[in-house]
Amino acid sequence: MAIERTLAILKPDCVRKNLQGEVIARIQKAGFKILGMKQLRLTSDTAGAFYAVHKGRPFYDGLVEFMSSGSCMPIALEKENAVSDFRKLIGATDPKEAAEGTIRKLFADNKGENIVHGSDSPENGKIEVAFFFSERELV
Repeated sequence: MAIERTLAILKPDCVRKNLQGEVIARIQKAGFKILGMKQLRLTSDTAGAFYAVHKGRPFYDGLVEFMSSGSCMPIALEKENAVSDFRKLIGATDPKEAAEGTIRKLFADNKGENIVHGSDSPENGKIEVAFFFSERELV
């Protein structure tokens, strides 16, 4: 099993609900090492660039609008099997379908505002971490 990096983003709904500490505590309890963390507000252009892979899909415009609607917190994480373990921790995109005890089941309101982003592959984990963090920012 290889050590991997994954990107978590505590989305604007998470920050608005003041759940950052609760979610970060669950991430750490699950054995993830935090390499870097920051709070920022994405512009529409930056959110659009980050989610460019989804451009043209029906949910793209709403996603960009939502992700630029308030502060969010990108977090670079590392551990063995980071990508799959983090996706298990956060649960399905739609909180109605998420397993009991997952972050989205506990805290998300709906499929569109689902508290947290997680990378979907080890390759994308590297790309997404690099989108928000330079190597010198990762400890």
